[in-house]
Order: sequence, then structure tokens, then C-alpha cells
Amino acid sequence: MPHFALARKWRPQRFEDVIGQRGVIDTLKHAIASDRIAQSFIFAGPRGVGKTTTARIVARALNCVNGPTPEPCGECDACREIAEGRDVDVLEIDGATYTGVDAVREVIVEPLAIAPMRDRFKIFIIDEVHRLSKNAFDALLKSIEEPPPYVKFMMATTELHHVPVTIQSRSQVFELRALPFAAIRAQLAAITTAEGVAIDDGALALVARAAEGSMRDALSSLDQILAFTSDAVTAADVSTVLGLIGRDLQFDIAEAVAREDAAGAFALAATVVETGFDLRIVCRELARLMRDLMIVRIDPTRLADPEIAAEDERDRLKVLVEQYSREDLMRAFDLLSRAEYEIRNSSQPRHHFEMALIKWIHLRQLTPLTDLIAAMEGGAAGGAAPLAPRPRSSAPAASPRPVARPTPAATRPSSPSEPRPATPRPTPAASPAASSAPAARSTAPVPAPVESPKAAGDLKTALLTSIREQSRTFYGMVVAQAQKIEIEGNAVVFTFAPVHKTLRTQLGHKRAWVEQLAQALAGRKMTVVDREAAPAPAAEADAAAAEAHQADLRARVQAEPAVQAVLDVFGGQIEDVEEID
Repeated sequence: MPHFALARKWRPQRFEDVIGQRGVIDTLKHAIASDRIAQSFIFAGPRGVGKTTTARIVARALNCVNGPTPEPCGECDACREIAEGRDVDVLEIDGATYTGVDAVREVIVEPLAIAPMRDRFKIFIIDEVHRLSKNAFDALLKSIEEPPPYVKFMMATTELHHVPVTIQSRSQVFELRALPFAAIRAQLAAITTAEGVAIDDGALALVARAAEGSMRDALSSLDQILAFTSDAVTAADVSTVLGLIGRDLQFDIAEAVAREDAAGAFALAATVVETGFDLRIVCRELARLMRDLMIVRIDPTRLADPEIAAEDERDRLKVLVEQYSREDLMRAFDLLSRAEYEIRNSSQPRHHFEMALIKWIHLRQLTPLTDLIAAMEGGAAGGAAPLAPRPRSSAPAASPRPVARPTPAATRPSSPSEPRPATPRPTPAASPAASSAPAARSTAPVPAPVESPKAAGDLKTALLTSIREQSRTFYGMVVAQAQKIEIEGNAVVFTFAPVHKTLRTQLGHKRAWVEQLAQALAGRKMTVVDREAAPAPAAEADAAAAEAHQADLRARVQAEPAVQAVLDVFGGQIEDVEEID
């Protein structure tokens, strides 16, 4: 007895046999039952979901001796001959073969005038209709719009966007969708039971997952597996025949990455290569595993979903979910997707795969920048408010954008696993120009001097050290830019150059916090006063202006949130600032 492929043997013969397309099937059945049958149909969708099969069932429903009926008998000559593809009044045409206009005229247009020999309707089933040429579509257009009453057109295509809109507008378009995993798995289980084949759940899940929504692909793969072994099919058999990486090996790789075991990752990569797996498929399946872990991470109840994991895989998957954060899973998915693409065009796919696993391990060591910034801001004493951004209105209308030139320590961050040496930041000292400047004008009254329990120099040093330890950003951006810092009785006086109005404003935002620090160190109530230094003498005006402009550029750069984040995460300090036109 000749062998029939499972895809042919188990092709649906009735509307009820078509799985996963309930909306399309119900519409067609109701249209036939109510005698509202269009003259042309287009069935669109991915491969192997039942487009041509549905067209044949509609042809049987229309030409059955009991028809038109949504329940063709399957026993009459018309039903049997249509199912076998030899009915003289039902012509199946391959669009890839009859692409030219002459072929379309000869095979379709000219025979339209001939009535059906036996059946009720003459039906043209055009498979892969998008392969027809533009002129062929033009020749077909009038026939589809106004065919004889006994003619029906049924077209199937995987690329609906390549079918001219003029054809679509004259037809009823039914879009069939890719079949869900559960539907494919259930159909495979029913077919293997009917065929008397023993197959475990893991093997069924692997075949259904590899089919990617195509029932025909699933049946073709199952046929190939049964040719290899038909006794008791296991997941290992499926992996061997189809070249698919099993879930156990996928779990081993994900667990090695979670342990940050680089040596184990290299060993597993060697196992994958020696087994002969296609590394692109391995990356694709690992990316799919990351997607499954993300689903369970978001909704733990989905762990029982057969699409996510077979029954014997759920314990390992549950443990693995706890070892990956959502950020880890998103980064891993992106990395593995890129690795699949890079391997496709690489002359050394093994090297790319191994390096992808090592990158995956290092990605798990990253800490989100927002967490670092939040931790830095949360470390400020006294619940001080975060540093206010530099007001946009304070910048000149046409001022060029300042750009920081970081030191090598800032531009070359160390490995996340290596400790970063602390970068010393000197305590600011009053510049000679500032010390020789005339007395400044105060913007706030200075309290009367009171006998200090601590020397002014010691209090100043302690205060600056405390500010630097608790808020490095504020210290480097504002405090270090002051021309002079002095303790005058119960006041801490900051003196800024006349052009540093922005710095004085930022000091005002943190005034209460600085006063709390000074009061705790001095043991008495302290106030913070900011002053504007007098203009420099005429002989030093140019040099002072240049120095003040450079200091203002530095302050503006350090006020940028991105610069603050880089300095706090990677360390280092700004070495130089210059303008870019």
C-alpha cells in the first residue's frame, strides 16, 4: 500500500475539520446556508494554515449533490473528485506557473464561456495568486468583476499586499491567521493517537513550537520523525531529526549564565557545536526561552501553560525565573536576536556564539543608571531636595553649547567586576585674584560675630569635607567654583564672581541643607550667605573675564544631568571644557 504523507492524509475534508480559523469558517458556512455566495474569494495568510484546503471545501459545498450546503456529504462524485483534485469543473491553477497574460487568457478567460460539464459551478482555484504578472491581473480583472453566474473564483496567497487593490475590491477577502500552539499540539496528539504512535509531551511541544503556526509544517516534521523512529518518540529524537535544541540544554545554558560561569558557558557552547546544531536556531530558541521567562515573570500563573513549558520542565523553569530580572530578560532577548543575525553572515559562527554568551554574562552585572542616580540622591543627609536643573532662560540666546572633555578615567569605565579607585578631589582654595579683590557687596545681612567654640579654619575644613562626602555633585558644581569661602562669626560666606549668578541661585536651593551641616559641626545656629565679588581691576579685567567665563562653562556642563550621571557612575572628573560652534 503506498504511503501518503500525513499532511495529505489528514487534510480537512469538512468545515468542522479546519482548526484555528473559526471566524472564517463560520462566515463561509452562514453565507452558503443563506445563499449569499460571492463571485470571488481571496484566502490570505501564512503558509500551511489551510488557505487552499478551505477553498476546496467551499468548492465541495457548492457542487455537492445536496448543495449548496455547508455540510457536503463527501460521498458523491463531485465531493470525491474535488478532494482528489480531478474534477473537470474545478480547475486548480498554480499562479507561479501561469504568470503571463497569454497563459491567463488561455486557461481562465477563454474557458469562461463554456458552462460546467456536470457540476453546479465552474470553479477556478488560483494558488499563489500574487505571482501573476501585472498584465495577467489586468486580463483577469473584468472576469472577476462580472463573471458568468455559474463561475466562482477562489484565490490563495501568502502575500496579500502583492495582490492589486482592484482585485481585492472585487472579492471577499478572508485572512487566515497562524495557528496557536495549543491547537497544533492538540491536533498532533490526536493524529499520533490515531496512528498508534507513542510520543511524549516534550516531543509534541518541540514539534508544535518549531512549526511556528503552520499545521502543514508540523505534520511534515512529524512524518520525518516517524520515518526515524515510530516506537516511542522522545524529545531527543525530535532534536536529532529536526536539528532543534532541546529545552534541557537551553536550561543548562541559561543556568550557567545565571551563575556567571564563563567556563561552563564555553563548555556548553562546545557541546552545542559538536552536536551539530545550527547556531542560528540555538540563538532563536534561547531568545524564545527568554520570552517565556518574561511571561512567567510577569504572570506566574502562565507557568502551567503547555506553550510555556511541558509538565516535566516546569520545576526548572520556575527556579530559573527567580534568577533573572525583567531588565536581564529584555537585554538577553536583544543580545540573542542580534547574535542570530550576526551568525547568519559570519565566517566564524562558533566564535560569535561563544562571545554572545560571555556578553550575556557581563550584561547581568550591569546596574540600571536610574538606580545609581536614585541611590546617590537618596544618600544626601537631612532629606535634601535633589539638585535643581540649570534654568534654560539663564543661558544667552545664541550661546554655543559647552562640551566637557572628560579625563581617561571617565571615558574608559572599568569592568563592572573590578573595583574602581577613588578619584581624589582637592578642597577648593581661594584664588590669588579673589584674595586680592576689594571687599565684596553682600546680598544678605551677616549676623553679628559670636565667639566660636571651634576655630574658623577647622570649621571650614570640616564643613567642606562633609559637603563633599554627602553630595559630590553639589560640591564639584557649586562649592568648588566659589572664589572664596569664609567663616564670619555665625555665617558661612560664599563669594562668587559677578558672572556666576547661576551658581548663587543653585546655592540658594541647598541653603537649608548646608546650614544644617554647619550647625551640626559648629554646635550653634549658622547661616549661609552668598556674596558677589567686586569687579577685578582694569589691568586684570581680561584675564578675570576669561577665567570667569571658563568657570561658568564648567558649571553649566556639570549642571547637565547626563554629565552628572557619567561622573557618578564611572568616576573621574572634568579636566577641560571648550565650546563647539
